[in-house]
Amino acid sequence: MKIICCIRATALSLVSLLTVSQASGQSIGVPVPPLGEGPWVFDTAEQHKVRVSAIARGLSHPWAIAFLPNNNILVTERPGRLRLIQDGVLDPRPISGTPNVRTDGNGGLMDVAIHPDFLENGLVYLTYTKPVENGWGAPALAFGRLIDGALIDVRDLVVTEAYEGNSGLNGRVAFGSDGNVYMSTGGRVGEVAQDPMSLRGKVLRIEDDGSMPADNPFLNRLNYRPEIYTLGHRNTLGLMLHPETGEIWQHENGPNGGDEINILLPGGNYGWPIVSFGRFYSGERVNDNPTREGLESPLLVWLPAIAASGFAVYTGDKFPAWKGNVFVGSLRMGGIPGTGHLQRIVFNERTEEMRRELILTELKQRIREVREGPEGFLYLLTDEESDGALLKIEPVL
Repeated sequence: MKIICCIRATALSLVSLLTVSQASGQSIGVPVPPLGEGPWVFDTAEQHKVRVSAIARGLSHPWAIAFLPNNNILVTERPGRLRLIQDGVLDPRPISGTPNVRTDGNGGLMDVAIHPDFLENGLVYLTYTKPVENGWGAPALAFGRLIDGALIDVRDLVVTEAYEGNSGLNGRVAFGSDGNVYMSTGGRVGEVAQDPMSLRGKVLRIEDDGSMPADNPFLNRLNYRPEIYTLGHRNTLGLMLHPETGEIWQHENGPNGGDEINILLPGGNYGWPIVSFGRFYSGERVNDNPTREGLESPLLVWLPAIAASGFAVYTGDKFPAWKGNVFVGSLRMGGIPGTGHLQRIVFNERTEEMRRELILTELKQRIREVREGPEGFLYLLTDEESDGALLKIEPVL
């Protein structure tokens, strides 16, 4: 009995110490060493040995990647710069002509996509946080023509409602197989994701010139914004055209748990904040029932949250064991800083999850973006303030 009492007392003491430690403001997380020069070789579950190398260094909060037809690479930096990696070398001069951005609250320059007919029209699409009156910010979508290292004729296609606080974090853009532009907006504030007259917490669908597609699901519906394609989203940090099915896939961050992948259906309501598998940061459940009739259920959820960011489906031939697998970056896992990594998800032919693998955990890097390159390698961005990197993953032959 005395031993049991001692164990209980020790456990209570440890809990008290942890509570005091957290209450005293001590930082939570594991030490993150500098990335180092590389390259690094890691073993993986099915592809086995892969090599990871740094293609570019010294980026400031890099956010997104787009591959140009000549195999050069566009990279956005959140402070407002669009960078060019040419023949494997980072051009020291940013591309001129990008819009001014507001960086407060994780805002700034975010996603980049090129038009499917880029070779003919040179059009580049950017999502960013537009500075507006009183220092507030409004997520926006702009486009311009890339000519000789400069964006020209830049104009906004979409500008959403402004907010004082965390106005950024979101704003992915992707072209669908229909040629239309899909843009995500964040909706973690109050009930805005369910408000049909708000563009926040939605995925929007417009034509490449900003006009409304004739078959948008709410085009002629009273008290609905015509740009809305889907609603009920929290913070979308992944949006892509699935290269094999032609569907639009989206993933979003829950609060404390409840990150999810969705396959978007026209007019679908994906539930936030009415339903969620997650908990608030206090630990309290968002709601007791994570699904409800009439609301779309996620294809996949993460418990705990991984702060999902970036999205790719592997279709190349460099990694045959990864064919058809989904790759998602993680900024941190379970709310613990220093736990970023890359996740690989295997689905069966019915799009049912079979396996997940955590890759690059040894690097402890916040993975902001993942894309498949035109030659079949995988490219990642690490989210750092002054030494973000573009990484390339290759097989070890």
